Amino acid sequence: MTSTPEPLVFRPDRDEPKPIVILGSTGSIGRQALEVAKARPDLLRVVGLAAHSNTELFAQQIEEWRPEVAALWDESAAQQVRQSVSGSPKVLGGADGVEAVATWPQSTLVLGAMLGAAGLGPTMAAIRAGKDIAIANKETLVAAGQIVTEAAKEHGVALLPVDSEHSAIAQCLRGEEQRTVTRLTITASGGPFVDTSRSELETVGPERALKHPTWAMGRKITIDSATLMNKVLESIEAHWLFEVPMEQIDVLVHRQSIVHSLVTFCDNSVKAQLGVPDMRLPIQWALLHPERVSGSPPPLDLFSMGPLSFEKPDIERFPALNFGNQVMQTGGTAPCAMNAANEVAVEAFLAGRTGFYGIIDCIEAVLERHENVKRPALDDIAAADAQARRLANEWLDKHPII
Repeated sequence: MTSTPEPLVFRPDRDEPKPIVILGSTGSIGRQALEVAKARPDLLRVVGLAAHSNTELFAQQIEEWRPEVAALWDESAAQQVRQSVSGSPKVLGGADGVEAVATWPQSTLVLGAMLGAAGLGPTMAAIRAGKDIAIANKETLVAAGQIVTEAAKEHGVALLPVDSEHSAIAQCLRGEEQRTVTRLTITASGGPFVDTSRSELETVGPERALKHPTWAMGRKITIDSATLMNKVLESIEAHWLFEVPMEQIDVLVHRQSIVHSLVTFCDNSVKAQLGVPDMRLPIQWALLHPERVSGSPPPLDLFSMGPLSFEKPDIERFPALNFGNQVMQTGGTAPCAMNAANEVAVEAFLAGRTGFYGIIDCIEAVLERHENVKRPALDDIAAADAQARRLANEWLDKHPII
């Protein structure tokens, strides 16, 4: 019987735990980030929490973590928590409250895990305040990738990927020269419908779509995984994070979710990062970068994991994969419109307002009517997001499920 090794840590520049803020603390990524922090209190200190409107869980998190600052996006929800939580901190409310958490002076890193386009404003505020960003909100880079990455360079902050696929790429690129990269390959589990026929997919409902075979995720991203729209978003995100052209980024179905991404170099050598399908591993990597330590993620047992398989995705059954190159060729606010339409359509699918392929039809309809701004500012992004949501709802109202 072998003993468990002592936790390893290399801290070249600090002797105190890293002070972090978690935006989206009540969501799936936020909760797992708190698990990572709980496993290594010697390395991580949570000084700020923010979420949208989950009053009960947020109040519990405040009682347990006692952050220096806390906020809920929903003002009425914030008022409820103020009445239920004793002592400090005062719970701030609204967009300004969340921004105050994102820019809290005592923090050095902000985990951006707020759902959807709502994460863009707080992320930009944190960048301007000089905070490193552990970015779990892929929609932020999809909607405003050029703006976000340029701001990060201007303010000298790091954008550290939390998605398992982008974390894998970042790990594979450590020590490599950017000019030697020829291809990024993002793996996809294939979701719950990897073997389901197109005719059957036309009638599937949310209950089946939410049963992901390998990952435990939030409802929205689970539906994105079912349509493979998540791979479109991840490809665009990879383009901005790693400065690789979209035509050099592809998707490969890997059902076991053990290989999280691959990088091909000019000499045709390929690097891959492997790990169990557990988000705590990439979360810990981002929060503690550039340190590698033991913690909450479980080990990968190579001897019992079985064979690994790789397949090309079926574009006919998963036409969402066509959107990536389409919107990036258009550029400007087109990716933002696609993302906003997808958010509305996924919500409609979960509510029974549209079918599985209604999500794709809705996005296509919005992109056809989208008024593109080629070189957008943040105000243009906000306007494109609002327009796309309006157009999506108009389309959904005209095309109800029969």
